[in-house]
Amino acid sequence: MTGGTEAGEPAPEGQIDTEYTIGQDNIEGSIGPIGFDIHNPVFAISAISVIAFVCFTLALPETASNLFSALFSTVTQGFDWFFLGAADIFVILCLVLIVSPYGSVRLGGREARPDFTYPAWFSMLFAAGMGIGLMFYGVSEPLSHFGSSIGGTSVGPDGIRTDWAPLGAAGGNQEEAIRLGMAASIFHWALHPWAIYAIVALSLALFSYNKGLPLTIRSAFYPVFGERVWGWPGHVIDILAVFATLFGLATSLGLGAAQANAGFHKLFGLPVGPSQQVMLICLITAIALFSVVRGLESGVKLLSEVNMGLAAILMGFVLLAGPTLFLVTDIGDYLLAYLEYLPALSNPVGREDVNFAQGWTSFYWAWWISWSPFVGMFIARVSRGRTVREFLVSVLLIPSLVCVAWMSVFGGTAISQVIRDGYDAAQSAELPLQLFAMLDALPLTAITSFIGIVLVIVFFVTSSDSGSLVIDTITSGGKVDAPAPQRVFWCLFEGVVAIVLLLSAGGLKALQSMVISTGLPFTIVLLVMCVAIWRGLASEPR
Repeated sequence: MTGGTEAGEPAPEGQIDTEYTIGQDNIEGSIGPIGFDIHNPVFAISAISVIAFVCFTLALPETASNLFSALFSTVTQGFDWFFLGAADIFVILCLVLIVSPYGSVRLGGREARPDFTYPAWFSMLFAAGMGIGLMFYGVSEPLSHFGSSIGGTSVGPDGIRTDWAPLGAAGGNQEEAIRLGMAASIFHWALHPWAIYAIVALSLALFSYNKGLPLTIRSAFYPVFGERVWGWPGHVIDILAVFATLFGLATSLGLGAAQANAGFHKLFGLPVGPSQQVMLICLITAIALFSVVRGLESGVKLLSEVNMGLAAILMGFVLLAGPTLFLVTDIGDYLLAYLEYLPALSNPVGREDVNFAQGWTSFYWAWWISWSPFVGMFIARVSRGRTVREFLVSVLLIPSLVCVAWMSVFGGTAISQVIRDGYDAAQSAELPLQLFAMLDALPLTAITSFIGIVLVIVFFVTSSDSGSLVIDTITSGGKVDAPAPQRVFWCLFEGVVAIVLLLSAGGLKALQSMVISTGLPFTIVLLVMCVAIWRGLASEPR
């Protein structure tokens, strides 16, 4: 069977000999003018389960809220070591592959060439990966870690620390509190999350473009399950990927709606509340639907490039209008602080900073892992023709440096406003408002705040439409040209799930609970992927 090669190019030499053909288990047909081409039973089980989840949450909101809260506590407190240890393994494997002979393997075979230019490729990598999270946490997280670090540690009657400071804090030491706060913030947005994405993306690209298997999560497990991967073991893996993607996107949509709502309130005095956030979710979903129908090249690519341009303009403005000298001289120190504290921050066992490790890091890793099926598959779709070394350096290191710059500029400006100017509006504002409160102290507030709102909306649109494309690929058995109504279905349900969780089951906490609950089983999937990647690369001609 062949798959993953462009027309006119020879098939890669390392293709796997399997009797499976892409779409052989699919059900094709039409209902009136609406065509469908869906995998049986992945689409049916995934769709019915999501619909049942929505009905359960609407019918029993209090029971659902209590269940989600219990899930959140159980997973973050009981499996924090597992999330931290797994993420360390992903980073180590990526770094080893970069310097190993396997780095010379080309995704798609020796004759393959990239489908996108570097600027277009980098824009899509970054916009799909974590743009909306950086908008939400770029100011608030450095401020939070700085405040908790300078406040020092506190211990409860049971001998367990009750503060939220990372590591041993920096009680009373302002300069060290800044370094530790920035290091902890960068830690959550640099190497580890991008390594998670890189593992999934590399496995999908390798087994689709080089081995000729369908572009689905299950294909990466062929070295483990063999032909059984086309049966129920593979069905379960793909269904887990759909759930993780859907709830990861719904959480980000909830964050984006809350921040956009806060921004519109700040600029235009519009009310803040669940009904306004629902309207924003509907608006964002409608824009995403338009982009989804246009497809990868004309929809996602265009929006990603526009968004990266706006993000660069906003970051450049804050750098120039804010404490420029302070930021330029200290950004290198923040990077050094990150590298200095990295071993201690990534330590999975024996941690004293339990609130930080469980409430921050454990949640973040689960969130990135829940996003990894869709971000990884999306990266794989746009990365054909790159060598493994080029791929990993680009996916792992370059976005990490961009995240360092973003956190340093936005977080550093907010911290400078507190310690140098005595302006604490951003620090005391509610989480969705902190970005806009920071911009309030700079010139051209109305313009920059409006750009911020646009960025929040378009960042989610790029995530939503690329996520919908990926879920559709999984539920159509690896086909990348399935009928558009299927992508529309998944795009709509991302918005529906976000609305239901926000209104009926505890708001943001419910969204976070579903993210970590789906992230836990998928962490096991990613660990097995590491083994599959190594075996797959070992069998490649070099």
